[in-house]
Amino acid sequence: MIWQDKGFLLTKNKYNENSAITEFYTENHGKITGFIFGATSKKIKNYLLIGNKFHLNFNSKQDSQVGTFKVEIDQINTPIYLDNQKKLYSIIYSMNLIKILTADNQENKNIYNLINNFFNILKKDKWLINFIFWELEIYKNVGYDIDFSNYVTKVTINGNKKFIVESNKKIIPSFLINKKSIPIKNDEIFNGFKIVGDYLNKTILKPNNINYPNSRTEFVNLIK
Repeated sequence: MIWQDKGFLLTKNKYNENSAITEFYTENHGKITGFIFGATSKKIKNYLLIGNKFHLNFNSKQDSQVGTFKVEIDQINTPIYLDNQKKLYSIIYSMNLIKILTADNQENKNIYNLINNFFNILKKDKWLINFIFWELEIYKNVGYDIDFSNYVTKVTINGNKKFIVESNKKIIPSFLINKKSIPIKNDEIFNGFKIVGDYLNKTILKPNNINYPNSRTEFVNLIK
């Protein structure tokens, strides 16, 4: 099996002295695993970073075998944010999220387009809020849609309107109910990440025996 495609690097692990085993999320083939021989060469290693986008040439003798990639850089994404810890960790987490929530060898152009859009979000001033909605879109596209307004009751606390989940009395940030309600305070954004993280863990990860990603914890802790 031989094909060409474009894809984002999700994972990279050393295989031997000169090679790496990698995963890419591609436009037309979904998530694909393959070896890159010579991955430690100066020509490749400097841009073989998680989140970067590549032209891919894939070759496998059999459909069931792990094949090999020949890669050329298409779009440099990650190095732009090496001095921005929050955005760098958001990239690491986002690529990890794609890895754990998608199946191998299954095309999903919505997911591919969402990855493209993710790097556009990083350029925006209010990127953290946009990131939360981006994350929810990923969940939706793997079969886990949620409308928080279906689970809350509107109450007034100390003269302020709040949305509360009756079952556990958790306060849901208003921007998760009404997207036009943009949070001003950082703690409201942080709370939004916690709520979405709880949904990810209880509804998606635990039922599928998937561990909560440390990369999300590390990223969210930077927002406090």
